[in-house]
Amino acid sequence: MTHHESHGQGRMPNPVQVQKFLRGIDYPTDKRTLVETARREGADVNVLRALDRLPETTYNSPNDVSEQMGKLM
Repeated sequence: MTHHESHGQGRMPNPVQVQKFLRGIDYPTDKRTLVETARREGADVNVLRALDRLPETTYNSPNDVSEQMGKLM
């Protein structure tokens, strides 16, 4: 029986955790840039999955990202 399959899956990171991986982004931006920046900054799989679930839209501020993250919870 393996435990690695369920480890760390399904946990939604809070918006503060996500924002620390998005420092330096120039807004407005798109989802692709959010995901690429977070990956480059070393975000863990839960953060990347959460960002990947965001809608394809223009994000005008960190608050826009946080609002959309809240809708996913």
